[in-house]
Amino acid sequence: MPHRSSCRPSTFTGIMVILLSYQAWGADGVERAGAGSYLTRCPAGAKEPPATIYKTDNVRGPVPTGDWWSSLAWLPFSEPLYAHPLVLRAEPEGMRVYHADKITANKVGIFGPMAAGKNDLVLGHSARARFPDARLQDFSDWFVTASFAADGKGMKVTCGHGSPYVYAVYEGGDPTLSFANAPEVWAGGPDKPVLGLKVNGKPYGLFGPSGCNWAGLGSKSLTCNLGGKNYFSIALLPDKSPATLDLFARYAYAHVTGSKIAWSYDEKTATVATRFSLTTKAFEGQETATLYALYPHQWMRTQDKTMAAVGGTESPAYPSVRGQMRVMCGNGFATQMVFPGVLPSLPDQGTYDKAVLRKIIAVAVAKKDNDLKDTYWGGKRLGWLATLLPIAEEARANACAAQLRLELRERLEEWFSAAGPSGQPKSKGCFYLNKTWGTLIGYPASYGSDTDLSDHHFHYGYFVRAAAELARHDPAWAGAENWGAMVRLLIRDIASPDHDDPLFPFLRTMDPYAGHSWASGKAAFFDGNNNESSSEAMNAWTGVVLFGQAVGDTKLRDLGIYLYTTEMEAINQYWFDVENRHRPASYTPSVVTMVWGGKSVNETWFSNKPPVVHGINWLPFHGGSLYLGRYPEYTRRNYQALVDENNGDKFDEWACLAMMYRALHDPADAVLQYDANPDGYALEGGNSRANVYHWIHNLNAMGQVDRDVTADYPLYAVFKKNASRTYVVYNMEGAARTVTFSDGVSVQAAGRGLTVKAAAAK
Repeated sequence: MPHRSSCRPSTFTGIMVILLSYQAWGADGVERAGAGSYLTRCPAGAKEPPATIYKTDNVRGPVPTGDWWSSLAWLPFSEPLYAHPLVLRAEPEGMRVYHADKITANKVGIFGPMAAGKNDLVLGHSARARFPDARLQDFSDWFVTASFAADGKGMKVTCGHGSPYVYAVYEGGDPTLSFANAPEVWAGGPDKPVLGLKVNGKPYGLFGPSGCNWAGLGSKSLTCNLGGKNYFSIALLPDKSPATLDLFARYAYAHVTGSKIAWSYDEKTATVATRFSLTTKAFEGQETATLYALYPHQWMRTQDKTMAAVGGTESPAYPSVRGQMRVMCGNGFATQMVFPGVLPSLPDQGTYDKAVLRKIIAVAVAKKDNDLKDTYWGGKRLGWLATLLPIAEEARANACAAQLRLELRERLEEWFSAAGPSGQPKSKGCFYLNKTWGTLIGYPASYGSDTDLSDHHFHYGYFVRAAAELARHDPAWAGAENWGAMVRLLIRDIASPDHDDPLFPFLRTMDPYAGHSWASGKAAFFDGNNNESSSEAMNAWTGVVLFGQAVGDTKLRDLGIYLYTTEMEAINQYWFDVENRHRPASYTPSVVTMVWGGKSVNETWFSNKPPVVHGINWLPFHGGSLYLGRYPEYTRRNYQALVDENNGDKFDEWACLAMMYRALHDPADAVLQYDANPDGYALEGGNSRANVYHWIHNLNAMGQVDRDVTADYPLYAVFKKNASRTYVVYNMEGAARTVTFSDGVSVQAAGRGLTVKAAAAK
């Protein structure tokens, strides 16, 4: 593999080299990015996503993928779009609208899918029985607009996460509503703009403009004659009452036209504040606010108390597969969450035999792996190296550390170079920029990362964390003018923080309203999008935090902190439900392995063996994995469930992960398990025995993760054992600094290294 110097040429020479490189390389389909490069043409024989995006000319710039509504852009119509509390589906007849009001659950999963048939209703157009397609018309951070149009007879339908409303603007006709059975009309009449309906036992409000009238009352098809106006809306109501209908009517004419988030990290208090803002257009009246329903991870973390009061209750609410969604009123809200800190590695505090650790490291390093794998398995090799390297340094296994560092650098530089030694474009071990979709695709690809643009944050997260490990040693290597240019492109691909990024969509894999990432690029499933390995998402965000801190880019670091903190909160509520607050009692497993739009299930794509079902949301273990131990009472319960499901603690797969998870609540027992079979336990493909040994022994020395104490520097961790706390800081800067913890303890952290301080717990 080529090794390129990080030395910088003189200014004049450097400019000439860069200009010549752009001319020569660009002509061959290779574009420079700092010291690295990427392809601008797909390699011969390689696969890429389809050339067609179902969008209108109104959509300019990169199109989001990996969203809750992505199938709208990939298909002529769409699969169900799980906006919550509503589910919608673009169909030839129009927009199908549904509410899963009865959430069911069993030992397999929690279910709230769109039902078969036309229930609850289909919003259509009086001048057209069918449309040729539905195209992406507009989008914002958690709202989307679909265009159903042909021959000047069309409608634009807007919906969004958390919104009980569906908004429509018409051209060349009027709204029609089709039902499987004639709905009960419990409020309003033929000449009233507002109707209250009961559809399949569920209350809805229909809101036409003033002066409109209705045809078809008492039948299975209604038409709202707009009277020359062009706006209409539907709302799912929390209950069937005149007061609720009046409340929703007040805000029904303020159509949402945009949604946007902004975040900030307060280093002093270790908190992430996220502001959710909505813009509206008042088609009638003066009201510009709207109603919206918050997911549990939001209403649990908001200080905004402007809950809409209905019938004397604190807030109306809707059931969902994520738990109760509570309604608020306004043009936005804010949440505040605690960032728990990350580390490059655990510190060396254990009383284990260092000679044994050095031997294990040497055995691991001696096993060469020179194959060029796909972006996922090649990424996992990078993660393996990045995790083992700091452990080797702490163990003073200097020769092994040097070898690991060299392999890490060579592998990254190989992937970050799109041309071979002769300057010709490569066909593998490189990245290609697909400008149609605005994405980087690595080849060899896997698991749909090319054709479906799936799993990019899972794959590329390993590359980013590996680059952060190199940047920890050599910030110049990671400079924007050097190899760091390619790292930044990968970060922008999976989570660009810029709404106006010319190459990539905003936060591709992160759903800012749902609070977690999605794995499928096109979400073309009846159950919506899905996300399995939440821990691999956290691996990616750990890498962004560490890389940003290593290169001194606080904006990039804070992006990682926002992503890490937000996804952690969603994991704790939806994958783990650490406080038993949100799941139906009939769902008996201790963990949700895979979250979908319309369900949450206890299974993986590839195996239903208990160690895999649990472990897929733990791997890979490293210094950013300590969030898994913030609720040791849950960790204990989850581990015991694994043992029960496995019929004992002898695991034929991924035993290493089970031991490391066990160490988060009972490290002494984890040590006993390890000592009973130090060489024969099953090892997961991205892990090393040195990592297992180092992890469990150091947690045995320091104790459990303490979630009650934070620090005013992001690379920190706190542990508690009996009456003592251990405070850990990794200072990424060259100069020493004082880090103050929220309980008043201060640590004088030496430059470029780990500092540990033990003190009595206050």
